[in-house]
Amino acid sequence: QVQLVESGGGLVQAGGSLRLSCAVSGRSFRNYVMGWFRQAPDKERDFVGAISWSGGTWSGGTTRYADSVKGRFTISRDNAKNTVYLQMNSLKPEDTAVYYCAAGSRLSPAQNSYNYWGQGTQVTVSS
Repeated sequence: QVQLVESGGGLVQAGGSLRLSCAVSGRSFRNYVMGWFRQAPDKERDFVGAISWSGGTWSGGTTRYADSVKGRFTISRDNAKNTVYLQMNSLKPEDTAVYYCAAGSRLSPAQNSYNYWGQGTQVTVSS
């Protein structure tokens, strides 16, 4: 069984930064594609970005981002710590959402590519 726990959410002013973490328990973390999604109030859950497995190295991997966050958000992973990060810079009010991390098998924006999900962490960006 794989469990994911997000942390690092909170309230930040527009233009500020936050770093979310997702701690993963279970086996073979380095073999999973790790994704980030978000869900704003009254909206569907959307893809934010993902990072592939890193071929045995402690970090790295191919990344993929939604157009809305390219150049502002960065995903990284530390296989030694079983943790994936989402660094969010230049935050905008429209980034306000519950952010979820997920573990899956394909570097894809499709939610059905991910088998395991965290409980989510709230990010609120004030104008």
